[in-house]
Amino acid sequence: MVTGSPSAVSPSQRVRLSLRPIAIFLVSRLVVALGVLIATIVVHRPWQRILTSWDSHWYLSIARSGYVAKLPAGTGNAAQSNLGFFPLLPLVIRTVHELTHLDYPTAGLLASLVTGLCASVVLWWLLRSRFPGSAADRGTCLVLFWPGAFILSYVYTEGLVIALVAGALLALHHRRWVLAGVCAGIATAADPVASAVIVPCVIAAVSAIRARREWASIIAPLLAPAGIVAFFSYLWVHTGTPLEWFHAQRKGWQSGYYGMGVPQAVGSFVVHGVSNWNPGVKVACALLVIALVVAFVKAKPPSTWTGYVYTVLVFGIVSPIIGITPRLMLRAFPLEGTVGAWLSRPRFGVVLALSALGMVALTIMASTPHWTP
Repeated sequence: MVTGSPSAVSPSQRVRLSLRPIAIFLVSRLVVALGVLIATIVVHRPWQRILTSWDSHWYLSIARSGYVAKLPAGTGNAAQSNLGFFPLLPLVIRTVHELTHLDYPTAGLLASLVTGLCASVVLWWLLRSRFPGSAADRGTCLVLFWPGAFILSYVYTEGLVIALVAGALLALHHRRWVLAGVCAGIATAADPVASAVIVPCVIAAVSAIRARREWASIIAPLLAPAGIVAFFSYLWVHTGTPLEWFHAQRKGWQSGYYGMGVPQAVGSFVVHGVSNWNPGVKVACALLVIALVVAFVKAKPPSTWTGYVYTVLVFGIVSPIIGITPRLMLRAFPLEGTVGAWLSRPRFGVVLALSALGMVALTIMASTPHWTP
Protein backbone atom coordinates (compact mmCIF):
# COMPACT_ATOMS: atom_id res chain seq x y z
CA MET A 1 0.00 0.00 0.00
CA VAL A 2 1.34 3.43 -0.99
CA THR A 3 1.45 5.95 1.83
CA GLY A 4 1.91 9.71 1.85
CA SER A 5 5.64 9.51 2.55
CA PRO A 6 7.98 9.60 -0.45
CA SER A 7 10.34 7.27 1.42
CA ALA A 8 7.56 4.64 1.70
CA VAL A 9 7.35 4.00 -2.05
CA SER A 10 9.81 2.50 -4.47
CA PRO A 11 11.75 4.68 -6.94
CA SER A 12 9.62 3.41 -9.85
CA GLN A 13 6.43 4.27 -7.95
CA ARG A 14 7.79 7.74 -7.16
CA VAL A 15 8.43 8.35 -10.85
CA ARG A 16 5.00 7.05 -11.82
CA LEU A 17 3.20 9.09 -9.17
CA SER A 18 5.18 12.22 -10.08
CA LEU A 19 3.75 12.02 -13.59
CA ARG A 20 0.41 13.11 -12.12
CA PRO A 21 1.49 16.64 -11.11
CA ILE A 22 3.56 16.94 -14.29
CA ALA A 23 0.42 16.22 -16.34
CA ILE A 24 -1.55 18.77 -14.30
CA PHE A 25 1.15 21.38 -14.88
CA LEU A 26 1.28 20.77 -18.64
CA VAL A 27 -2.50 21.04 -18.96
CA SER A 28 -2.43 24.28 -16.97
CA ARG A 29 0.18 25.63 -19.42
CA LEU A 30 -2.14 24.82 -22.31
CA VAL A 31 -4.76 27.01 -20.65
CA VAL A 32 -2.20 29.81 -20.34
CA ALA A 33 -1.25 29.26 -23.99
CA LEU A 34 -4.91 29.83 -24.90
CA GLY A 35 -4.81 33.14 -23.05
CA VAL A 36 -1.55 34.12 -24.76
CA LEU A 37 -3.00 33.22 -28.17
CA ILE A 38 -6.00 35.48 -27.53
CA ALA A 39 -3.63 38.20 -26.27
CA THR A 40 -1.51 38.09 -29.44
CA ILE A 41 -4.66 38.76 -31.45
CA VAL A 42 -5.93 41.50 -29.12
CA VAL A 43 -2.71 43.47 -28.57
CA HIS A 44 -0.82 42.44 -31.75
CA ARG A 45 2.36 41.39 -29.92
CA PRO A 46 4.42 38.23 -30.45
CA TRP A 47 3.95 35.59 -27.76
CA GLN A 48 7.66 35.73 -26.83
CA ARG A 49 7.37 39.45 -26.12
CA ILE A 50 4.32 38.86 -23.94
CA LEU A 51 5.98 36.13 -21.86
CA THR A 52 9.15 38.18 -21.32
CA SER A 53 7.48 41.46 -20.40
CA TRP A 54 7.12 43.39 -17.15
CA ASP A 55 9.66 42.29 -14.48
CA SER A 56 11.02 39.62 -16.80
CA HIS A 57 13.03 42.42 -18.40
CA TRP A 58 14.91 43.07 -15.17
CA TYR A 59 15.71 39.43 -14.48
CA LEU A 60 16.99 39.01 -18.03
CA SER A 61 19.13 42.16 -17.75
CA ILE A 62 20.82 40.79 -14.61
CA ALA A 63 21.42 37.44 -16.31
CA ARG A 64 22.88 39.15 -19.35
CA SER A 65 24.98 41.94 -17.82
CA GLY A 66 24.91 41.67 -14.04
CA TYR A 67 23.81 44.35 -11.59
CA VAL A 68 24.37 48.04 -12.22
CA ALA A 69 26.73 49.72 -9.75
CA LYS A 70 24.47 52.58 -8.67
CA LEU A 71 20.90 53.78 -8.82
CA PRO A 72 19.81 56.15 -11.60
CA ALA A 73 18.94 59.71 -10.69
CA GLY A 74 15.38 60.77 -10.05
CA THR A 75 12.40 58.81 -8.76
CA GLY A 76 9.63 56.70 -10.24
CA ASN A 77 10.07 55.01 -13.63
CA ALA A 78 13.27 56.94 -14.37
CA ALA A 79 14.90 55.55 -11.20
CA GLN A 80 14.02 51.91 -11.80
CA SER A 81 17.01 49.56 -12.00
CA ASN A 82 17.83 45.87 -11.71
CA LEU A 83 19.15 46.45 -8.17
CA GLY A 84 15.53 46.02 -7.08
CA PHE A 85 15.52 42.29 -7.89
CA PHE A 86 16.96 39.21 -6.23
CA PRO A 87 19.69 37.12 -7.94
CA LEU A 88 18.62 33.47 -7.98
CA LEU A 89 16.50 33.48 -11.15
CA PRO A 90 19.12 35.43 -13.14
CA LEU A 91 21.74 32.90 -12.02
CA VAL A 92 19.53 30.06 -13.25
CA ILE A 93 18.90 31.82 -16.57
CA ARG A 94 22.60 32.48 -17.03
CA THR A 95 23.35 28.82 -16.33
CA VAL A 96 20.75 27.66 -18.88
CA HIS A 97 22.19 30.11 -21.42
CA GLU A 98 25.74 28.84 -20.89
CA LEU A 99 24.69 25.20 -21.12
CA THR A 100 22.38 25.49 -24.13
CA HIS A 101 23.71 28.61 -25.94
CA LEU A 102 20.12 29.77 -26.27
CA ASP A 103 19.49 33.51 -26.33
CA TYR A 104 18.64 34.95 -22.94
CA PRO A 105 14.85 35.33 -23.41
CA THR A 106 14.55 31.72 -24.63
CA ALA A 107 16.81 30.52 -21.81
CA GLY A 108 14.57 32.39 -19.37
CA LEU A 109 11.41 30.77 -20.73
CA LEU A 110 13.05 27.33 -20.60
CA ALA A 111 14.11 27.99 -16.99
CA SER A 112 10.52 28.94 -16.14
CA LEU A 113 9.19 25.75 -17.72
CA VAL A 114 11.65 23.54 -15.84
CA THR A 115 11.18 25.27 -12.49
CA GLY A 116 7.42 25.12 -12.96
CA LEU A 117 7.60 21.38 -13.57
CA CYS A 118 9.77 20.93 -10.48
CA ALA A 119 7.41 23.08 -8.43
CA SER A 120 4.39 21.01 -9.46
CA VAL A 121 6.06 17.74 -8.42
CA VAL A 122 7.36 18.95 -5.06
CA LEU A 123 4.03 20.66 -4.36
CA TRP A 124 2.14 17.43 -5.04
CA TRP A 125 4.35 15.42 -2.69
CA LEU A 126 3.98 18.09 -0.02
CA LEU A 127 0.19 17.97 -0.25
CA ARG A 128 0.27 14.16 -0.33
CA SER A 129 2.15 14.16 2.97
CA ARG A 130 -1.06 15.56 4.48
CA PHE A 131 -3.87 14.45 2.15
CA PRO A 132 -4.71 11.24 0.21
CA GLY A 133 -3.62 11.00 -3.42
CA SER A 134 -6.79 12.29 -5.11
CA ALA A 135 -7.01 15.19 -2.66
CA ALA A 136 -3.39 16.03 -3.41
CA ASP A 137 -4.34 16.10 -7.10
CA ARG A 138 -7.13 18.57 -6.38
CA GLY A 139 -4.87 20.78 -4.28
CA THR A 140 -2.18 20.78 -6.96
CA CYS A 141 -4.78 21.61 -9.62
CA LEU A 142 -6.06 24.61 -7.69
CA VAL A 143 -2.53 25.99 -7.25
CA LEU A 144 -1.53 25.49 -10.89
CA PHE A 145 -4.85 26.77 -12.26
CA TRP A 146 -4.96 29.65 -9.78
CA PRO A 147 -5.53 32.91 -11.73
CA GLY A 148 -2.09 34.20 -10.75
CA ALA A 149 -0.44 30.94 -11.87
CA PHE A 150 -0.22 32.26 -15.44
CA ILE A 151 3.00 33.89 -14.18
CA LEU A 152 4.64 30.45 -14.07
CA SER A 153 4.93 30.77 -17.85
CA TYR A 154 6.65 34.17 -17.61
CA VAL A 155 10.31 34.75 -16.72
CA TYR A 156 9.43 35.26 -13.05
CA THR A 157 10.51 33.73 -9.74
CA GLU A 158 7.33 31.96 -8.69
CA GLY A 159 8.35 28.54 -10.01
CA LEU A 160 11.60 28.67 -8.05
CA VAL A 161 9.89 29.94 -4.91
CA ILE A 162 7.19 27.25 -4.91
CA ALA A 163 9.66 24.44 -5.63
CA LEU A 164 12.11 25.50 -2.92
CA VAL A 165 9.61 26.48 -0.24
CA ALA A 166 7.56 23.32 -0.81
CA GLY A 167 10.80 21.36 -0.59
CA ALA A 168 11.65 23.06 2.69
CA LEU A 169 8.18 22.39 4.14
CA LEU A 170 8.32 18.74 3.06
CA ALA A 171 11.79 18.35 4.59
CA LEU A 172 10.55 19.90 7.84
CA HIS A 173 7.69 17.38 7.86
CA HIS A 174 10.22 14.54 7.65
CA ARG A 175 12.57 16.26 10.14
CA ARG A 176 15.37 16.49 7.59
CA TRP A 177 16.74 19.67 9.06
CA VAL A 178 19.76 20.25 6.84
CA LEU A 179 17.75 19.72 3.65
CA ALA A 180 15.02 22.05 4.93
CA GLY A 181 17.57 24.73 5.75
CA VAL A 182 19.31 24.41 2.38
CA CYS A 183 16.02 24.65 0.45
CA ALA A 184 14.93 27.62 2.54
CA GLY A 185 18.33 29.29 2.26
CA ILE A 186 18.29 29.05 -1.53
CA ALA A 187 14.66 30.25 -1.66
CA THR A 188 15.52 33.46 0.19
CA ALA A 189 17.87 34.36 -2.69
CA ALA A 190 14.94 34.20 -5.14
CA ASP A 191 12.44 36.72 -3.87
CA PRO A 192 11.96 38.92 -0.79
CA VAL A 193 8.58 37.36 -0.02
CA ALA A 194 10.24 33.92 0.00
CA SER A 195 11.93 34.92 3.25
CA ALA A 196 8.58 33.97 4.83
CA VAL A 197 9.97 30.41 4.76
CA ILE A 198 12.14 31.35 7.75
CA VAL A 199 9.01 31.33 9.93
CA PRO A 200 8.05 27.65 9.44
CA CYS A 201 11.69 26.70 10.01
CA VAL A 202 11.54 28.45 13.38
CA ILE A 203 8.15 26.91 14.20
CA ALA A 204 9.37 23.39 13.39
CA ALA A 205 12.59 23.84 15.37
CA VAL A 206 10.80 25.16 18.46
CA SER A 207 8.31 22.29 18.29
CA ALA A 208 11.04 19.67 17.87
CA ILE A 209 13.09 21.05 20.75
CA ARG A 210 10.10 21.25 23.08
CA ALA A 211 8.78 17.79 22.22
CA ARG A 212 11.95 15.75 21.78
CA ARG A 213 14.90 17.99 22.72
CA GLU A 214 15.92 17.64 19.07
CA TRP A 215 18.54 20.37 19.02
CA ALA A 216 19.65 19.48 15.48
CA SER A 217 16.42 21.10 14.30
CA ILE A 218 17.95 24.53 14.89
CA ILE A 219 20.02 23.97 11.74
CA ALA A 220 16.97 24.75 9.57
CA PRO A 221 16.28 28.29 10.86
CA LEU A 222 20.01 29.04 11.00
CA LEU A 223 20.44 28.18 7.31
CA ALA A 224 17.14 29.67 6.13
CA PRO A 225 18.26 33.33 5.81
CA ALA A 226 21.46 32.38 3.93
CA GLY A 227 20.25 33.54 0.52
CA ILE A 228 19.09 36.99 1.55
CA VAL A 229 22.17 37.49 3.75
CA ALA A 230 24.43 36.53 0.84
CA PHE A 231 22.62 38.89 -1.54
CA PHE A 232 22.75 41.85 0.82
CA SER A 233 26.41 41.14 1.53
CA TYR A 234 27.08 41.18 -2.21
CA LEU A 235 25.25 44.50 -2.52
CA TRP A 236 27.41 45.90 0.27
CA VAL A 237 30.55 45.07 -1.69
CA HIS A 238 29.09 45.99 -5.10
CA THR A 239 27.34 49.26 -4.23
CA GLY A 240 28.75 50.30 -0.88
CA THR A 241 25.63 49.59 1.16
CA PRO A 242 23.76 46.38 2.07
CA LEU A 243 20.49 48.31 1.84
CA GLU A 244 20.64 49.16 -1.86
CA TRP A 245 17.77 46.79 -2.67
CA PHE A 246 15.51 48.77 -0.31
CA HIS A 247 16.71 52.05 -1.84
CA ALA A 248 16.06 50.72 -5.36
CA GLN A 249 12.56 49.61 -4.43
CA ARG A 250 11.72 52.88 -2.71
CA LYS A 251 13.00 55.10 -5.53
CA GLY A 252 11.72 53.10 -8.45
CA TRP A 253 8.53 51.39 -7.37
CA GLN A 254 7.24 51.98 -3.87
CA SER A 255 5.06 54.89 -2.87
CA GLY A 256 3.04 55.57 0.23
CA TYR A 257 3.44 54.32 3.76
CA TYR A 258 4.06 50.80 4.99
CA GLY A 259 0.82 49.09 5.95
CA MET A 260 -1.28 51.27 3.65
CA GLY A 261 -1.18 49.14 0.48
CA VAL A 262 -4.57 47.52 0.97
CA PRO A 263 -6.38 50.73 2.14
CA GLN A 264 -4.85 52.61 -0.81
CA ALA A 265 -6.12 49.96 -3.22
CA VAL A 266 -9.60 50.13 -1.71
CA GLY A 267 -9.60 53.94 -1.85
CA SER A 268 -8.43 53.99 -5.47
CA PHE A 269 -11.06 51.42 -6.43
CA VAL A 270 -13.81 53.46 -4.76
CA VAL A 271 -12.70 56.58 -6.63
CA HIS A 272 -11.89 55.11 -10.05
CA GLY A 273 -13.96 51.92 -10.11
CA VAL A 274 -13.21 49.36 -12.82
CA SER A 275 -11.47 51.95 -15.00
CA ASN A 276 -8.27 51.22 -13.06
CA TRP A 277 -7.58 47.49 -13.19
CA ASN A 278 -4.77 47.28 -10.63
CA PRO A 279 -6.67 48.35 -7.48
CA GLY A 280 -9.74 46.47 -8.67
CA VAL A 281 -7.84 43.19 -8.86
CA LYS A 282 -6.23 43.85 -5.47
CA VAL A 283 -9.59 44.49 -3.82
CA ALA A 284 -11.05 41.32 -5.37
CA CYS A 285 -8.06 39.33 -4.08
CA ALA A 286 -8.36 40.83 -0.60
CA LEU A 287 -11.98 39.67 -0.42
CA LEU A 288 -11.14 36.28 -1.88
CA VAL A 289 -8.29 35.67 0.53
CA ILE A 290 -10.69 36.08 3.46
CA ALA A 291 -12.86 33.25 2.15
CA LEU A 292 -9.82 31.08 1.45
CA VAL A 293 -8.38 31.63 4.92
CA VAL A 294 -11.69 30.58 6.50
CA ALA A 295 -11.60 27.30 4.54
CA PHE A 296 -7.86 26.95 5.22
CA VAL A 297 -8.43 27.13 8.98
CA LYS A 298 -11.24 24.59 8.80
CA ALA A 299 -8.91 22.15 7.02
CA LYS A 300 -6.50 22.32 9.99
CA PRO A 301 -3.18 22.45 8.09
CA PRO A 302 0.18 21.92 9.85
CA SER A 303 1.49 24.85 11.86
CA THR A 304 4.44 25.21 9.48
CA TRP A 305 2.10 25.74 6.55
CA THR A 306 -0.01 28.18 8.55
CA GLY A 307 3.04 30.16 9.64
CA TYR A 308 4.30 30.44 6.07
CA VAL A 309 0.92 31.44 4.57
CA TYR A 310 0.17 34.09 7.18
CA THR A 311 3.65 35.57 6.88
CA VAL A 312 3.30 35.86 3.09
CA LEU A 313 -0.05 37.61 3.52
CA VAL A 314 1.49 39.99 6.06
CA PHE A 315 4.13 40.90 3.48
CA GLY A 316 1.36 41.88 1.10
CA ILE A 317 -0.55 43.86 3.71
CA VAL A 318 2.52 45.72 5.00
CA SER A 319 4.09 46.55 1.63
CA PRO A 320 3.00 49.90 0.17
CA ILE A 321 3.13 48.47 -3.35
CA ILE A 322 2.45 44.72 -3.30
CA GLY A 323 -0.94 44.48 -1.62
CA ILE A 324 -2.96 41.28 -1.87
CA THR A 325 -2.45 40.26 -5.48
CA PRO A 326 -2.87 37.06 -7.54
CA ARG A 327 0.92 36.59 -7.56
CA LEU A 328 1.21 37.04 -3.80
CA MET A 329 -1.56 34.51 -3.26
CA LEU A 330 0.24 32.07 -5.56
CA ARG A 331 3.36 32.40 -3.41
CA ALA A 332 1.13 31.51 -0.45
CA PHE A 333 0.49 28.23 -2.30
CA PRO A 334 -0.30 26.06 0.79
CA LEU A 335 -3.43 28.22 1.08
CA GLU A 336 -4.88 27.23 -2.30
CA GLY A 337 -3.39 23.74 -2.11
CA THR A 338 -5.03 23.00 1.23
CA VAL A 339 -8.39 24.46 0.21
CA GLY A 340 -8.35 22.51 -3.07
CA ALA A 341 -7.59 19.26 -1.24
CA TRP A 342 -10.23 19.97 1.42
CA LEU A 343 -13.11 20.88 -0.92
CA SER A 344 -15.64 18.24 -1.90
CA ARG A 345 -15.43 17.10 -5.52
CA PRO A 346 -18.58 18.97 -6.77
CA ARG A 347 -17.51 22.26 -5.17
CA PHE A 348 -13.95 21.77 -6.32
CA GLY A 349 -15.08 21.38 -9.93
CA VAL A 350 -16.87 24.73 -9.85
CA VAL A 351 -13.96 26.48 -8.11
CA LEU A 352 -11.44 25.02 -10.54
CA ALA A 353 -13.43 26.09 -13.59
CA LEU A 354 -13.78 29.65 -12.29
CA SER A 355 -10.11 29.73 -11.39
CA ALA A 356 -9.06 28.57 -14.87
CA LEU A 357 -11.23 31.25 -16.45
CA GLY A 358 -9.61 33.79 -14.16
CA MET A 359 -6.17 32.59 -15.26
CA VAL A 360 -7.05 33.13 -18.92
CA ALA A 361 -8.42 36.58 -18.12
CA LEU A 362 -5.31 37.63 -16.21
CA THR A 363 -3.07 36.27 -18.97
CA ILE A 364 -4.83 38.57 -21.43
CA MET A 365 -4.83 41.52 -19.03
CA ALA A 366 -1.09 41.14 -18.37
CA SER A 367 -0.40 41.52 -22.10
CA THR A 368 -1.76 45.07 -21.98
CA PRO A 369 -0.26 48.16 -20.28
CA HIS A 370 -3.34 48.52 -18.09
CA TRP A 371 -2.63 45.84 -15.47
CA THR A 372 0.65 45.00 -13.76
CA PRO A 373 1.05 41.31 -12.80
